[in-house]
Amino acid sequence: MKKILLLLISFLAPFSVSLAQEHRTVIISLDGCRWDYPEMYDTPFLDNLAQDGVKAIMQPSFPSVTFPNHYTLATGLVPDHHGIIANKFLDKKSGLVFSLGDKTTKMDPRFWGGEPVWITAKRQGKRVGVVYWPGSDVAIQGTYPDIYYNYEQKPLLTYVERIAEIERMLKMPEDKRPQLIMAYFDEPDHSGHTYGPESRQTRMQVETLDCLLGQLWKDIQNMPDGKNVNLIVTADHGMDRNSNERIINLTHYLDKSWYKNIAMGFPTMIYTNKGCENKILKALSKVPHIRAWRKSEMPAYLNYGTNENIADIVVTTDIGWVPSDKNEVLAGNHGFDPTYSDMHVLFRAAGPDFKKGYVKDKVFKNVDVYPLLNYLLSIKPAANDGNLSEVKDLLK
Repeated sequence: MKKILLLLISFLAPFSVSLAQEHRTVIISLDGCRWDYPEMYDTPFLDNLAQDGVKAIMQPSFPSVTFPNHYTLATGLVPDHHGIIANKFLDKKSGLVFSLGDKTTKMDPRFWGGEPVWITAKRQGKRVGVVYWPGSDVAIQGTYPDIYYNYEQKPLLTYVERIAEIERMLKMPEDKRPQLIMAYFDEPDHSGHTYGPESRQTRMQVETLDCLLGQLWKDIQNMPDGKNVNLIVTADHGMDRNSNERIINLTHYLDKSWYKNIAMGFPTMIYTNKGCENKILKALSKVPHIRAWRKSEMPAYLNYGTNENIADIVVTTDIGWVPSDKNEVLAGNHGFDPTYSDMHVLFRAAGPDFKKGYVKDKVFKNVDVYPLLNYLLSIKPAANDGNLSEVKDLLK
């Protein structure tokens, strides 16, 4: 009997240790937080997090705008593959226009392809809590995260309240506590757009967020299980300064009979009339600071052009040049070629699974975050475009 008991204890011991030491992960996105903001501004917490963990630079996917890249972080798929190909686009089948400003289309699951990590985790017995991450309040595959907030229900939680909600989730009973928590903050993007990336207002937002996150990390460390929590801080895209002297109005170069519609933006989509593609491409080839392609001829490195909702012709601009039919533009913008350094974002992480004081010398792509999260959760990822080996060096 004693022998059987000893065998049983030896069999169960690894499982009890594993459960007691289960690691949880909190990932926070600071919208529009360019990779060098911590170098430009006073960010003692982000600096300390890099010393206690890892520091890297991450490249967004094309187009380098908010909704496509937050959903790429969640799915590991490039926008061309998950379907959120821009912040605003035409769905050719239904005729509907998806827009982050239109709650009807934004909440329509038909637009959201792929499998976000909150569904992957939930299918495999993990709990996920999400605070305003784009797509988390949509019934993708008929499923929501275990805990989520609807971005359309106003007033939104303040930043202090969002921090408090993260802490509340981490203090929940073991059987209710999420293994993954995801939270979204819309600054410093708003200030970067309105005042520019090098402005006093952007500095204030970055430094305020740094202070709030520092308090969050301090509170986590003081929790009984705080040593078992990973914290990741990253973003969706960078930011570049704009000027009213660098506006390109494409309609000035094209005959109206050549196209049905031009959706000006990042990227600009041109829906052509039959037989007019060559005329448009020839005309635009003479316009400085832009590049125009047929959707089927997009450069491979952009991973863009196969999705059925991409327009016949796609136009991008050089960094700092804005496609617009207005005479004035925002002080800052993004959406440019993701290989431009000003589109790159910060990546900081610390906790039991990350190395200490490690600086990654190679820029990695944001599709790799999804397989990283799956690894941290010990779950099997859905099909994705990422590669865990690209970020495995961050881990112990």
